[in-house]
Amino acid sequence: MPRSITSVPRSSLVLPSALLCLVLAACDGGVHGAPGGAGVRDPYFPKAGNGGYDVGHYGLTLAYDPGTRRLTGTAVITARATQDLTAFDLDLKGLDVDDVTVEGRQARWNRAGQELTVRPHDDLTKGETFATTVRYSGRPETLTDPDGSEEGWLRTADGALALGEPVGSMAWFPGDDHPSDKASYDITVTVPKGLQAVSNGVLKSETTKNGRTTFAWHSAEPMASYVATVAVGHYTITRSTLPDGLPVYTAVDPTQVEASRGVLAKLPEIMEWEAYNFGPYPFSSTGAVVDRPDDAGYALETQTRPVFPGAPDTATLVHELAHQWYGDSVTPRTWRDMWLNEGFATYAEWLWSEDHGGRTAQQTFDRLYAGSADSDLWAFPPAEPSSAAHISDRPVYDRGAMVLQKIRRQVGDDTFYDIIQGWAAAHRHGNADTAEFTAYVEKTAPGKDFTAIWKDWLYGDGKPPRP
Repeated sequence: MPRSITSVPRSSLVLPSALLCLVLAACDGGVHGAPGGAGVRDPYFPKAGNGGYDVGHYGLTLAYDPGTRRLTGTAVITARATQDLTAFDLDLKGLDVDDVTVEGRQARWNRAGQELTVRPHDDLTKGETFATTVRYSGRPETLTDPDGSEEGWLRTADGALALGEPVGSMAWFPGDDHPSDKASYDITVTVPKGLQAVSNGVLKSETTKNGRTTFAWHSAEPMASYVATVAVGHYTITRSTLPDGLPVYTAVDPTQVEASRGVLAKLPEIMEWEAYNFGPYPFSSTGAVVDRPDDAGYALETQTRPVFPGAPDTATLVHELAHQWYGDSVTPRTWRDMWLNEGFATYAEWLWSEDHGGRTAQQTFDRLYAGSADSDLWAFPPAEPSSAAHISDRPVYDRGAMVLQKIRRQVGDDTFYDIIQGWAAAHRHGNADTAEFTAYVEKTAPGKDFTAIWKDWLYGDGKPPRP
């Protein structure tokens, strides 16, 4: 954090040159860096994320005992300095920090709220890659979002479930907890024998020793912290492959196996349909985690393995799998861009209905538009949620999907599918914002005028006039 500087009369600054040289430490190179910022000034979560570095990889080694609810963790965070650094912050809420090293040397650190400020033994130079190791332990917290929903580390009937949207991952590991900084992950979890620990990516190994089982998961493709997950409990595990060889790993709470069987059997069909419409699947595995209905208040698009509270219906499975393209691979640059996640995934539901004998996307659009002008659908424009408490409200989902239907009607089906597939390809494994999307649409359909769509549907207040 920046230090405060007390004003000193100019006359008192007259020092012998040798002493001045010593004070400024300029004669031998000195300190030219500065602390990294605490927070990246996200418009809705200004404390989220940190400045001064970019994470490339998280190596998380965890042990959890549901009986004591105690989590023990070691996080090895490999990052590149984006400026000369004298100190930097990590996001970590609760838990006890036992030890911090940077490049193998003890570092000084302190805690303030969700900030773990680290002062390495040696200053870091811009462009330098460095590894920070944090050893920590304690009972991880369940956090409450501005909208009242719960995230972080959720205690379940037989274990725990870690959900991170928007800032819950800091409840179970230290990091740069903002969607703009994506990284690869290795997550190794040790639990009492008889329990499973499910996470993102590909299961590399499962070993049991001295009454405890260790599960090692690897996510090679970049992942935002909010879609990292760990699910601990008793699960019925099913492994299979899609026709193209993609591994499928599903973990279902035993109480939900029968209710989930039919919808999970559709997963291969949904994956094939989404790849046809959205382009090649961006990750190295797929699947699902189905917990009990009371374990969480919502489904979440945790990368490669969406989490569901109870057996999902087909539309919800379509929605969360569509997020693998729109949200997980193409990730919002800030939380203001949430409609690029939810509008696209909601529109995927409309398209699925249209292609499978249900309402067309236009019929769904018309039903929504016919609603009352004071409906919560028109509470704010999808590209500008009114506050952090409303980034998951109806305008972001339904009105966001309506924007896509307006684009489709404007350009025709051929160009529309070029747009949504091209958008997923152009920003694969990256970040993007609304301005980049509108520019991409205009570039892909240069002969069309989108002024009214942007003005009335994407950014306009209230119910737009019907054309």
